Amino acid sequence: MVKQQPALDSLFHALADPTRRAVVGRLLSGGAPVTRLAEPFAMGLPAFMKHLSVLEASGLIRSEKRGRVRTCHLNADRLATAEDWLGEQRAVWQGRTDRLAAFVESQHPGSEE
Repeated sequence: MVKQQPALDSLFHALADPTRRAVVGRLLSGGAPVTRLAEPFAMGLPAFMKHLSVLEASGLIRSEKRGRVRTCHLNADRLATAEDWLGEQRAVWQGRTDRLAAFVESQHPGSEE
């Protein structure tokens, strides 16, 4: 788990920004050229490219250039990494809340709702 920490940090850093989350959401339906990805955002292309750089550095997306067109694609395996980590956390907290519920019920027997 400790070895995964830097990878998770960069992944969640990339997903922390609403613009980058929107790009990831758009790429769920397939690859797209950078100019098309940038259209819905009120920012210049250089600023948008910085967002793409963060996503690429985290491994969430990859891009390829053909001629003058750079196309981005989602790396779904990286999203699965986040999902796995969140699932582990959910299991830990579910176990804790189950133990808390059992403790509360043991302290007040017969007071079921």
